[in-house]
Order: sequence, then C-alpha cells, then structure tokens
Amino acid sequence: MNASVVGSGYVGTTLAACLADLGHDVTAVDIDQSVVDRLNAGETAIHEPGLDPLVSAYAGGRLRATTDHAAVADTDLTFLAVETPAREDGSIDPSALLAAAEDVGEALADKDGYHLVVVKSTVLPDVIEEELVPLVESASGKTDGEEIGVAVNPEFQREGSAVDDFMDPDKIVLGTDGDERALDLLAELYQPLVSDWEVPVVETGRREAAMIKYANNTFLAAKVSLINDLGNVCKEFGVDAYEVADAIGMDDRIGERFLRSGVGWGGSCFGKDTAALASAAREAGYDPAMVEAAREVNDHQPERLLELLDAHVDVSGKRVAVLGLAFKPGTDDVRGSRAKPVIEGLEARGADVVAYDPMATEEMAAEYPDVEYVDSAAAALEGAHGACVVTDWPEFADLDAEFDAMANPVVVDGRRIVERREGLTYEGLTW
Repeated sequence: MNASVVGSGYVGTTLAACLADLGHDVTAVDIDQSVVDRLNAGETAIHEPGLDPLVSAYAGGRLRATTDHAAVADTDLTFLAVETPAREDGSIDPSALLAAAEDVGEALADKDGYHLVVVKSTVLPDVIEEELVPLVESASGKTDGEEIGVAVNPEFQREGSAVDDFMDPDKIVLGTDGDERALDLLAELYQPLVSDWEVPVVETGRREAAMIKYANNTFLAAKVSLINDLGNVCKEFGVDAYEVADAIGMDDRIGERFLRSGVGWGGSCFGKDTAALASAAREAGYDPAMVEAAREVNDHQPERLLELLDAHVDVSGKRVAVLGLAFKPGTDDVRGSRAKPVIEGLEARGADVVAYDPMATEEMAAEYPDVEYVDSAAAALEGAHGACVVTDWPEFADLDAEFDAMANPVVVDGRRIVERREGLTYEGLTW
C-alpha cells in the first residue's frame, strides 16, 4: 500500500518506519525541514531501540519525507500522528492536530476517489466528532463516509520498546463507525501483522476507539499508583512491598505486570492522558475520584523519596547525587520524569545537586541549567552526602566501589535497582 504519516515525532516516526518494514511505501510529512532532511538521510533524532536501523534501511526507498502536505493526495490513506500536548489545566490542546487535519483536507480537495484519514494521535472523542471530522470535510469539500473516511486507530507503543510493540501488538483497535472501505484499507495495511501473529483486532466506533486509548493508559497508571500506595503502607509496617507484590501478582485477576512499586510513572502519556480524562470528566459534570487519586499518589512519590533522605542527612549545602534523569531506561525522554520533582525538592532544601544519566543529560540540562551534570555515576557519587536513584538503568545495579567514594554513603532507591549491603545506609522507597 501507499501510506502517508503526518507528524514525525516518537509515534509518527516509529509508525512510518514500521509500515515501511511491513512492505508499504510511506511518505512522512512534517513541518520541520530539519526533521525531513534527517529522515531522508536515513537518520532520526529520536532514541528508540530498533528504530535507527529501519529508518536507515528504507530512507530514499520505501520511506520518504517531505514538508509538502500535498503529497498525501498520492497515497491511499493518511495517518495523523501529531502531538496533542496538555494545557496548564490538564485539558489537551488539539490545535496542532486540527491544523494538520485541515492541511490534509485541503490537499485532498482535488483528489478523485476515496481517501482514508486515520487519527493516530491521542485525542478525546468530542474533538474528533465535533471538530476534526467537520474540519476535514470543509477543507476537502468531501463528505465523511462517502468521498472521504475518518478512522481512529490508537497506538499502544511504549517508549523503549515501541518498534517491538508495533510489530507484536497485544491488540489493534480500528474505530470506523462501520465504514467498510475504511475497514478494508486498514485490514490490508495490518494484514502482515495479523496473519503472522494472530493479533486480536477490535472493530468499534470512532468515539469508542478514542476512549479505549485513554482508558488503557489510565488503568495502567492507576495500577502503578495503587501498588505505590500499598508500597507506602508496607514501608510504614516494615514490610517488603515487592514480596507482597510477587504474591498478589499470582492472582490472575491482578497479574504480575505493573506491580513494581517505586517513585512513580512519568513520560508523555500517563500524566497527560489521565489529566485530560479527568479534565474532560469534570467539564462533563462528573468527579473522577479514582483518576484523581492515581495522579495524587504519583505526584507525592518523589517527596516520599526525599523524606527518606531527610531522615538520614540534612542536605542543605551538601552535594547530593541524582542517578537517572530519563523517565525510564532505554530512552532519552525526560517528559514527566520523576527526576524533575526530585531535583526541585533538593534545590528547595539547599542541596548542591549533581546528576547523571546515560542518555538524557542534554535534555534535562535544557530545563535545569543550574544542576551540575557529569558523565558517569562515579563522578556523581564522588564526595556526595546522599544519592537518589530515580531511573533503573542496569548500570546502577553495580556501583559498590562508586558508593564507597561518597562522603556519606546514604542511598535512597526509588526503583529497587541497588542491592542493600553492609557499609551503605540504604533506604528502599517501598521496601
């Protein structure tokens, strides 16, 4: 097939490269000329395992990039993979997505035959039905369901494993409101995945498909917050929350995944999506107490970590190491990173903060320029009076000699990556 992808961020670039790997011809459209130039050169600024080899292999062949939205008219279907950031009140800002939808509609105005527009961006149902669909119709001069179709196909890709998640998904959700031509196109597009892996395909309405994405992320976020809340209780009673989690995870109604308690979730999805869902619910007149509680617990975990550090050392005027800046290992993404409130809390206490991350130093330095950034865990720990472990990079599991170089070997572990040992004042956040 011939597909176009508008937006070349994390989702759009991964989508474009993976579709090319499935054998489709893909045109990536982005308003940033530098992004387009890099893609055409077989490069990407995004750190995602397995992505660079795909972009390098298909650039100039099955994968091409342009800033010209008119290119979508030469394709069979167009994905909208444009970011929908959060406003200060938690609601989403769909302006960039709607602008892209309008550009695509205008590009399709003179195209003969049916064209499918697929919303990959995370956006609430009302935005799709009340704003995006009418905008595509008016810009193209075509009627939804007749000369043009709009479908919702949410992504369920995790940073750090996005390529694998695309290629071996738990499910594929197709929201089409029964548009058979849309279903046929999407079925053909995903046929290699479905046939190779027998992936479950959920055919539903557009509104339902949009909500499935929010419900999926909110449920996972709430599960993490619940185990963190239980972990905090366990800590108060001197109980190892991980041993408790191992046991309850054997119950198939609960499951063992997402039961690693710690300093909380970050990233670009859980925080934004739970905030957007809560904001939309309140606007509709409903108080989403469970969603708000999940957010509240998560927001408090970094302070819990700092309180444990306070119990052992007065950090005012002292050097304190922060190990891990990315929101999770395997990525350089610092959006929603739990290191941010940890750094802010340490600075508020008057600490001299020194930080290390294998990949995310540059990204964090742009937001927190007053922090000292070093190029190794050893350099961060040398002479430090305390250390906060925020990201579970594998290298942090083997730092015995480095901890010995601390002026005061106090370690508060937010991810259960460090081993408790003699000579180290060690606090696990929930164990």
